[in-house]
Amino acid sequence: MTSHIKKVWKITKCPECGSDDLVEDHDRGEIICQSCGIVTNENVMDRGPEWRAFTKEERESRGRVGIPISYSMHDKGLSTVIDRINRDAYGKQLPISTRLEMLRLRKWQIRTRVHSSIDRNLAQAMAELDRLTDNLHIPSQVKERAAIIYRKALDNGLVRGRSISAIAAASLYAACRATETPRTLKEVASASSVKKKDVARCYRLLLRELDIIMPVEDPIRCVSKVASKVKIPVKTQRTAIGILGEAKQRGTVSGKDPMGLAAAALYVACVLNEVKRTQKEIAEVANVTEVTVRNRYKGLKETLKLDI
Repeated sequence: MTSHIKKVWKITKCPECGSDDLVEDHDRGEIICQSCGIVTNENVMDRGPEWRAFTKEERESRGRVGIPISYSMHDKGLSTVIDRINRDAYGKQLPISTRLEMLRLRKWQIRTRVHSSIDRNLAQAMAELDRLTDNLHIPSQVKERAAIIYRKALDNGLVRGRSISAIAAASLYAACRATETPRTLKEVASASSVKKKDVARCYRLLLRELDIIMPVEDPIRCVSKVASKVKIPVKTQRTAIGILGEAKQRGTVSGKDPMGLAAAALYVACVLNEVKRTQKEIAEVANVTEVTVRNRYKGLKETLKLDI
């Protein structure tokens, strides 16, 4: 037997010897008894795909099963789309009666997609999430997490009487915090059309009503984000990470803004490695004030007893 023969797990027995040790030969379309060699069945239908694929990209491009379920789409991607091509499978123009019928079907299909207030709410919220994630360059898995949080808020009645954009922005910020994606509340609010105060209020509401427990944000994750925008060398970034790690062991980072700590540690590392970067440059990129960088710089200098 060759390697392309696959064992078949069926409750069938060989009519000749009574053995249930049967194998299926996919190349010949036969089911063969492995004990006596008799062909018990032939012309077996191959239920696999008729094409071959050797990589993941080829398998995805040749598959014809549609997109997977996505919570970031208001209908989870399960709706039917009637195209506007108005041509048949041979490329010929459809007759006028068929075109009018397809026009009516397309109109009712669009109406039934958002026939309830919940569907209209989700359609608007998911469009807002798409816009925010595109502006903030947020990964798709974080976007899916934000969509799940928004759906839970909608099911619990937290969206009623509040701005959809505010709840969507708060859900996105909560997803960023839960997945430890380095995006600040100020960045999310600036990308949205809602004030930072309103987004923060809705964020606290989600944490309180949905019982979401957030991990403590690590300032070390914010170092690379700030350093890449100021073009700080990798060696200096490693020094800043070491400074934050030592400060974390001494317990001086708790209760402080992680972006401010990352900016201050980068400034200390720049001074130690003689990299010319000012407090103003680092503070502008980190979206904090120069006073914050200066205060955190003094705190790290005193705690770690740095001779600068």
